[in-house]
Amino acid sequence: MTKNETIKNWIDQYSGQLLRRAVYLLSDRVEAEDTVQEVFISAFSSYESFEGKSQPLTWLMTILNRKVADFYRRKYKSEPQIRLDHFFDETGSWKNDDVLNDWNAENKGTELLDDTEFNTTLEDCLEELPVRWKLPMKMYYLQEKKAPEVSQELNISTTNLWKILQRGRMQLRECLEFNWFAQL
Repeated sequence: MTKNETIKNWIDQYSGQLLRRAVYLLSDRVEAEDTVQEVFISAFSSYESFEGKSQPLTWLMTILNRKVADFYRRKYKSEPQIRLDHFFDETGSWKNDDVLNDWNAENKGTELLDDTEFNTTLEDCLEELPVRWKLPMKMYYLQEKKAPEVSQELNISTTNLWKILQRGRMQLRECLEFNWFAQL
């Protein structure tokens, strides 16, 4: 089979899986479609480096992950800095200490993760995060990647990653407080 035929077969066979993964990682269908197209362009141009030691889908997913990381690196660097004035006063102290308090015991636990409406609210809150916080949160908490790996993929220091995760958690908590717990 020629290189062109192989790539065409891969496109037919793996586009759907790659697109679903890209939509999940990018939260934008148009960007995901463009990224999957870039994956196949890269696969075509570096086809000779595919040694067949892994399945083609595994190799294509690796390319996809690199393309997604490149996308967020570019976006991360171009996005303006986020202000957290609504959490802190001019001295750097918490404006509202409620964010430090635990939720009520009846509101905690794995039963929330079984609640479809809660999961929808959580996903909506996650999508509202600034891009520079959303990807690290998804990579670290949802994909369960280790901090050094996330830092390396996003080209940020581990210290910066911890700050981003802290800020992302605060923003998620505030969103969930307003959109879920206040509605109970």
